[in-house]
Amino acid sequence: MEDETIARLRARLAVTAERDGLLDVAYRTVDTPVGTLLLASTGQGLVRVAYDRHDEVLAALAEAVSPRILNAPDRLDSAARQLDEYFGGRRRRFELPLDLRLAKGFRRQVLSHLPEIAYGRTESYAEVARAAGSPRAVRAVGTACATNPLPVIIPCHRVIRSDGGYGAYVGGESVKKTLLLLEKA
Repeated sequence: MEDETIARLRARLAVTAERDGLLDVAYRTVDTPVGTLLLASTGQGLVRVAYDRHDEVLAALAEAVSPRILNAPDRLDSAARQLDEYFGGRRRRFELPLDLRLAKGFRRQVLSHLPEIAYGRTESYAEVARAAGSPRAVRAVGTACATNPLPVIIPCHRVIRSDGGYGAYVGGESVKKTLLLLEKA
């Protein structure tokens, strides 16, 4: 009974904070085949997806975006639904407003290109570097992928090594393999 009361109070707090413009970052978690993902959204759109260290990610968002953060899952219903559809094989492209404030400069150029890599396809780090306008910036592409604030949504898992190897991934190599197998790339 006490858990239900706390849940109702939290829900009411989230609604009131949203209504009064006091909620800068809403978050929730979703269970997926590759683990529990933290989703965070600003008024502009989805700002962060994280595989682990959720408390650290929230603390970093408090520093970089705003300390007015609240577990307010309703704001993230669409993102959670689209992720469920993706992992269920019913979605190939995400249609969500994104807040890319956590990516700057060349990293942002790389992230802007990644959604152009079609579902079920891959590109090498070198191909992405060329597409982003800096053919010699292969390592910088790797860094951009490693620091992608929106993994899965912005498909950095579709970037592989020139020799066909998977390469590193923020969620781990086994997660990258799982995502590519899901997409049959």
